[in-house]
Amino acid sequence: MFKQKSNASGGKDLPPGNTGWPLIGESIEFLSTGRKGQPEKFIFDRMTKFSSKVFKTSLFCEPAAVFCGAAGNKFLFSNENKLVTAWWPNSVNKIFPSSNQTSSQEESKRMRKLLPQFLKPEALQRYISTMDAIAQRHFAFDWDNKQQVTVFPLAKMYTFSIACRLFLSMEDREQLEKFAKPFEVLASAIIAIPIDFPGTPFNRGIRASNLVRKELAKIIKQRKIDLAENKASPTQDILSHMLTTADENGQYMNEMDIANRILGCLLSHDTASAAITFVVKYLAELPQVYNKVLEEQKEIAKAKAPGELLNWEDIQKMKYSWNVACEVMRLAPPLQGAFREAMTDFTYADYTIPKGWKLYWSANSTHRNPECFPEPEKFEPSRFDGNGPAPYTFVPFGGGPRMCPGKEYARLEILVFMHNVVKKFKWEKLLPQENIIVDPLPIPAKGLPICLHPHNP
Repeated sequence: MFKQKSNASGGKDLPPGNTGWPLIGESIEFLSTGRKGQPEKFIFDRMTKFSSKVFKTSLFCEPAAVFCGAAGNKFLFSNENKLVTAWWPNSVNKIFPSSNQTSSQEESKRMRKLLPQFLKPEALQRYISTMDAIAQRHFAFDWDNKQQVTVFPLAKMYTFSIACRLFLSMEDREQLEKFAKPFEVLASAIIAIPIDFPGTPFNRGIRASNLVRKELAKIIKQRKIDLAENKASPTQDILSHMLTTADENGQYMNEMDIANRILGCLLSHDTASAAITFVVKYLAELPQVYNKVLEEQKEIAKAKAPGELLNWEDIQKMKYSWNVACEVMRLAPPLQGAFREAMTDFTYADYTIPKGWKLYWSANSTHRNPECFPEPEKFEPSRFDGNGPAPYTFVPFGGGPRMCPGKEYARLEILVFMHNVVKKFKWEKLLPQENIIVDPLPIPAKGLPICLHPHNP
């Protein structure tokens, strides 16, 4: 399929495609098809016009090749750190500057070494009861005794509350709400055209990230004091762990690096809230699927003593519910795709990919492709029975060494939410034809307002 090349300028063919306007390339169309709710259109139009394997474009001021299909995913995921390496648009480095001048790539590598202790199954099993307790509080505070709610902001508050509790031991409602505000602005600034003028999403994102880091610096200073006075435990959350763990050279992280990393961790909660919002949307539209999820969750609830929280065994029984969540993420992938950078010249599908080019994989190039998923528009949870879809076709969390380290964590918070919401309510959409926009996550344009029908106790 590919071979390494020593020189890409020897007249070999670049992939077919169009690089659009000078400097901005096709970035505006790439972003606007998402904002119109059809992120797959940018990909499929060019797959049809140029090549179903790889095509060239220009995104975020960079020449780029978009790799398509399961073969494209497999190539990028399995050549990590051999032919390709992680890359983020310049906007990401500006929003997550590191005090020690490492790039966001280096930061990400270090973060991946640090997180596994918190994200391995034994640690995660301990979090399930905490997640369930937070979910119960969330529903009591934000859903009970309401006839109508708007799901997306509430899903964000739920996942943000869990992240703040597990990463920072922050539980105070008022503090949480104040802390959550700048994150609203941050998410859409990450994949924005990096124009730093007052009023642009990018400029607002930089200001919001500075605000969050200032707040985090205060929390970190206080935690250091609490640790020194034994008022906090070194294992109570990710913040304590970062402050008390040295790297392989015996170095401890400085406060600003810790603030940047916690900021990155807290930001990743948005993908789970998008997935949760779409679970609620599809369960409103598909009563037969809702009934089967309810049946499964009622069986689990029946076996619990009054007041007993969910545990690992309960999660393992939620097989159909997780199939439903996976089918939701196939049709509305929270992570639309991601970038890599060519570390050397190489040939792929008989085309030359020059060193330094940016490479993009897109979840939609397989998720909505009939070759990978027959009748791709149909909602069919049974696709995930048994061994599930073919390798490299279902990629809501990426793949290879760079697969999202929080995949299992997201699975737990999604299932805990599903358990609590179906146990309490049935619901219907208030805007049956509500549009979907992708900016950069898929979200219903009005946040998915629904009408609640509580079950009789």
